[in-house]
Amino acid sequence: MDSTATDRFDTSRFEASRNRLASLAYRLLGSAADAEDAVQDAFLRWQAADRQRIEVPEAWLTKVVTNLCLDRLRSAQARRERTAGAWLPELLLDGDPMLGPADTFEQRESVSLAVLTLMERLSPLERAVYLLREAFSHSHAEIADILDVTESASQQHLHRARRRITAARRGIGEVDPTSARRIVEEFLAAATSGRTDRLVALLTDDATAITDGAGRTETLLQYDTAQRIAAITRAGFKPTPAKRRLAGGTPAIHYALVNQTPAILFLVDDQIAGAVTFDITNGKITTVRSIAAPTRIARLTETWRQHKPDPPLITQW
Repeated sequence: MDSTATDRFDTSRFEASRNRLASLAYRLLGSAADAEDAVQDAFLRWQAADRQRIEVPEAWLTKVVTNLCLDRLRSAQARRERTAGAWLPELLLDGDPMLGPADTFEQRESVSLAVLTLMERLSPLERAVYLLREAFSHSHAEIADILDVTESASQQHLHRARRRITAARRGIGEVDPTSARRIVEEFLAAATSGRTDRLVALLTDDATAITDGAGRTETLLQYDTAQRIAAITRAGFKPTPAKRRLAGGTPAIHYALVNQTPAILFLVDDQIAGAVTFDITNGKITTVRSIAAPTRIARLTETWRQHKPDPPLITQW
């Protein structure tokens, strides 16, 4: 095989792994843009490597991408951004290939907004071990080789990661899709009609609401207690000319799944202006996230345009 044909073959081998590598990088970083950068950096390293000496390309690429992501997580800039109180994952629409494997509960859970946020409490190594084991089913021997640690250390990191996530997840589990949609539709109906009593009834007593202020605030805004969240929600969902100007027009509101999480999306001319996501446990809402910062919804808009949505819940808000 001549050098040109070899290069084409090796590029094809990389491309066959691209989606898997991107889904790993996204889970580690919580950012689709950063994940794409990490995968592209891995491709450049793949091109520069002596590929004839790489016995298992998939393992080699997994190691490179994982460690590129760990370098990003450990960087001073990332630490500042993630400890400044303004970090939330970038949203991905259901069906986006970057969401990666979704055959098991652990794989689906690992890309949920709840668990991506909880993983911020883990060290970079704990996060990597947890994902490589739970979402990608690597053995501890394989993880040890990827991270240059011992198998015993890999097992210890996994134990600590599982314990921290289990302690913090507040009973979050998979929700029946029909029930989830019904609860979200009830929430939307109550919010747009001003029925704060119904909003309170849909929320757990210790519910939390989080908003990124459309990216205009340096920190996330957080609200606790069902009564306060209901009041804030009612005010937020009341349409005004100022809100429509900010959105760029009069939005339609669609139901969607985002990161395995039920959500409503505000759309103006096929452009997503914002999203509200819901964590649901035992038939009640535990967390409401309002996300509209452009960096967190850019890929969401891109994939939405390739999506065939159901009719909107509200045609004109």
